Amino acid sequence: MFIDYVEIEIKAGKGGDGAVTFRREKYVPKGGPSGGNGGNGGNVILQTDNNLYTLLDFNYKSKYHAQPGAPGANSLKDGKTGDDVIIKIPVGTIIKNLESDEIIVDLDEPGMNYVIAKGGRGGKGNSNFATPTNQAPRFAEKGKLGDELKVGLELKLIADIGLVGFPNAGKSTFISVISAAKPKIADYPFTTLEPNLGIVRYKDYKSFTVADIPGIIEGASEGKGLGLQFLRHIERTRILLFLIDITSENPQKEFDILINELKTYSPMLVKKKKIIALSKADLVEDEIIKKLKKKKFRKADSSTYVISAVSGFGVAELLDVAWKTIQEL
Repeated sequence: MFIDYVEIEIKAGKGGDGAVTFRREKYVPKGGPSGGNGGNGGNVILQTDNNLYTLLDFNYKSKYHAQPGAPGANSLKDGKTGDDVIIKIPVGTIIKNLESDEIIVDLDEPGMNYVIAKGGRGGKGNSNFATPTNQAPRFAEKGKLGDELKVGLELKLIADIGLVGFPNAGKSTFISVISAAKPKIADYPFTTLEPNLGIVRYKDYKSFTVADIPGIIEGASEGKGLGLQFLRHIERTRILLFLIDITSENPQKEFDILINELKTYSPMLVKKKKIIALSKADLVEDEIIKKLKKKKFRKADSSTYVISAVSGFGVAELLDVAWKTIQEL
């Protein structure tokens, strides 16, 4: 199951209390203060993991508490620092403070570590407070509380290419052919109910990633269909690949609707590099394919490509164009 938004509770460890103790040694009748310091509380750390593509695990666990620091002991022994809690999250996760709705951090690179909640400092033992006028202090510091907050995790898939199209445009079939992704495929709209991320193995050990977004319909930016829920994932892609059914009565109108929905959601989306491919070429005659290859779409950045994911027609050429476009960015 693909989950791209969750809310969790985070609490760093409390610092250990400082100790109030005195030396008790044979032949030392007036032992001084010997209370050690409390250990610092454990931190809560967010760590990006390239092997994660969903926030599903947080459905089963939503509270993360780090270990408190141990209290100080006698003989100037300091308490042990509490263990950190490391939370692994997918690359591309935005962290928001739920109280202020402000973005705390955008973890958009592999191998990132971010201390989201710092553990409390351990309290000082009474040995730290001895003075010439107070040689036997009978007090120590309490440990400080660690940070505590509720945050929202919002995942935006990071991909080189995002597939955009109406429901049943052939996006799922296309990504299943060019990568190892295995989305559900059927002959009816809204087959894709959640984004799929595929890694395309290109020539000479090269590779790039493609994200298949659930079909967009007119009004998606206003909440119709499934588009609005997943449009956020297109924001992270570098290139938009529009797939339009070659049997459409008006391909230009479909393209205009898609562009309008993207623009309504975020004007930045339509500024991305765009490639247009007419899919399902196996359903039409060769003469129609030759004619449509010459078609120029308004507001398009490139030529029109014609493909059939089922037969493989035009797929290699489209991948060549995609790779070249990626290298030019």
